[in-house]
Amino acid sequence: MTGSDLPGALDLDELSAPLMVFGGPYSNLEATRAMRRIAAERGIPAQQCICTGDLVAYCADPVETVREIREWGVRVVMGNCEESLAESAVDCGCGFDQGSSCDILSGEWFSYAGALVDDDIRRWMAQLPRRLVFTFNGLRLAAIHGGVVQINRFLFASRSEAVFQQELERLDVDVVLAGHSGSPFTRQIGAHLWHNAGVIGMPANDGTQQTWYSLLESAAPGELRISHHRLNYDAAAAAQKMRSASLTGGYERALESGLWPSLDVLPEQEKSATGRALNFAEQIWP
Repeated sequence: MTGSDLPGALDLDELSAPLMVFGGPYSNLEATRAMRRIAAERGIPAQQCICTGDLVAYCADPVETVREIREWGVRVVMGNCEESLAESAVDCGCGFDQGSSCDILSGEWFSYAGALVDDDIRRWMAQLPRRLVFTFNGLRLAAIHGGVVQINRFLFASRSEAVFQQELERLDVDVVLAGHSGSPFTRQIGAHLWHNAGVIGMPANDGTQQTWYSLLESAAPGELRISHHRLNYDAAAAAQKMRSASLTGGYERALESGLWPSLDVLPEQEKSATGRALNFAEQIWP
């Protein structure tokens, strides 16, 4: 499959700096509002904010979170959660092994969200692009959710270069902005860059309550300044909402402990880093 016959893309033409990138609001209204406040404080307009999908997932405010994102007006890529809700599917579409911990835990929140999300939201989700493409400081970028074709493909930092190269060969871009995995990282793959800003709705299994977003800024012409940032928000309030909604499979504790209740999807390298605080240096690329 080549760039010309990939699933639907929206060309945004050229975006200005700085660019704020975040993924996975995950029905976490407190985190979403905190992210919006930071954008306002930094003076970053909505059209320079990109969300890599999965607006609705683990937490207790699916409708309110979607409403916040729509009112804010940021650019949104369809995630597998949006795809599944739009289609009234039987599960979230993450591709978890049937009967695994992740499969069982996702069933809890998906049933909860599915009962609350109305037809208007489902229609809006169905119209979201699977890919955003744009020019930024002389470079060509694409924003996707998981993989280029497979929307629910988990691509963690420890995956082989060949796996990332396989994805990059499908796109005529310099940089890919991706989400889905829940773990932030930036990795150079040959002459290209793969950047995952992480998610704002759930900690990165690093033992802290904070979540992650990133900023892309202009350096010299044709160069990006990339920085990963922690997001502080009222995790206790979000967790209490989950308990009040009987969403008590373990992700409500994860908001406070920073540790995921299931590690089924993680490669061994990421599993071994459980509870280890993440640190990122600012990077200029290339």
